Amino acid sequence: MALSAQQIPRWFNSIKLSSFINAVQLTKHFPGPGRTLLHGFSAPAHMSSDNCFVQWGFKTYNTSSLWNSSQSINSSSIESRPAQDALAPSVNEPSEKIPSLNSELALEELDDLPARSPLDPISEEEAIQITVCPPLPLTSHTLRDYVDHSETLQKLVLLGVDLSKIEKHPEAANLLLRLDFEKDIKQILLFLKDLGLEDNQLGPFLTKNYAIFSEDLENLKTRVAYLQSKNFSKADITQMVRNAPFLLSFSVERLDNRLGFFQKELELSVKKTRDLIVRLPRLLTGSLEPVKENMKVYRLEFGFKHNEIQHMITRIPKMLTANKWKLTQTFDFVHNVMNIPHHIIVKFPQVFNSRLFKIKERHLFLAYLGRAQYDPQKPNYISLDKLVSVPDEIFCGEIAETSVENFENFLKTL
Repeated sequence: MALSAQQIPRWFNSIKLSSFINAVQLTKHFPGPGRTLLHGFSAPAHMSSDNCFVQWGFKTYNTSSLWNSSQSINSSSIESRPAQDALAPSVNEPSEKIPSLNSELALEELDDLPARSPLDPISEEEAIQITVCPPLPLTSHTLRDYVDHSETLQKLVLLGVDLSKIEKHPEAANLLLRLDFEKDIKQILLFLKDLGLEDNQLGPFLTKNYAIFSEDLENLKTRVAYLQSKNFSKADITQMVRNAPFLLSFSVERLDNRLGFFQKELELSVKKTRDLIVRLPRLLTGSLEPVKENMKVYRLEFGFKHNEIQHMITRIPKMLTANKWKLTQTFDFVHNVMNIPHHIIVKFPQVFNSRLFKIKERHLFLAYLGRAQYDPQKPNYISLDKLVSVPDEIFCGEIAETSVENFENFLKTL
């Protein structure tokens, strides 16, 4: 709807007043040039909110002022109109006093402020200050996309955690992204430090057992207290946790059942059971099926007596979890090819923890030289310990009494 000539002056006066009121309100809500904003960032003076909004309000006021000055020139012609026009408001009437802006931004300074446009060119210095953060992906197959935006992931990387291994488990990656370092992770790290883990051991530990962050701290302390009640020393517990990172993720009931199983199945004393667990703590966290299967193999297939099995597993605990096929191949070669009886194998159970191809190579070389003699009652006796444990230089020099070159040339003929 078009305005009449009498309504135009009143309309512009209202614009003048509302524009200044808006400008004053905006300057109260927005900080001045160079003031500190949220999150510790400092707003540059040329990009402050005052300039942007106040310029708009002030230029509106200038427009209305120009209109007022032009209206005063024509005031005489308006007064000469008929009486019915006398009811129209006069532009010469005293206007309301407009409240001034705060002292930091005088009206004279506003006149000098240039209008800013998003299309205006900027200097190189201004361009350098502009930072644009890429948006976070809604889904991703790697944690690398989130490291720059997550303080938790950044600190875990500094601790030595291998995120490339954790991200292979989507549930673990989602867990880490939801955690807060100060609230959820820091207390677990302090607990592990008090337990005795060194700084350089935290990374490998957390890479394997990232699920410890979902454990309740009191439950972790209860499990440590249980192990201490079974006379495991603090040094023992530290060694066990370091070598079996999932140990503390098992409940007290499960730990107690595992300890009872090995003590009953192997018929060992409490002290020997405890020493066995300290040397191979994975017995408490791994599957029991390989243990049960290997015990049957030693007794039924290999023909060892129960006390012989006890002696061997206390010397080499890994015999309980070793691969059944590897154990069978090793025993068959040592007992049936090398003709070594059970009682000698029991004295040197480390033969089951050695590589079969090394045993074969050295035995065949000694047989080639005529020195494959493993009976301790005869001269030139060669123990199984030396056969499988010493390096090639010592094996050739002290046992085979030949050079390493001759041994290597012989291996080429196999």
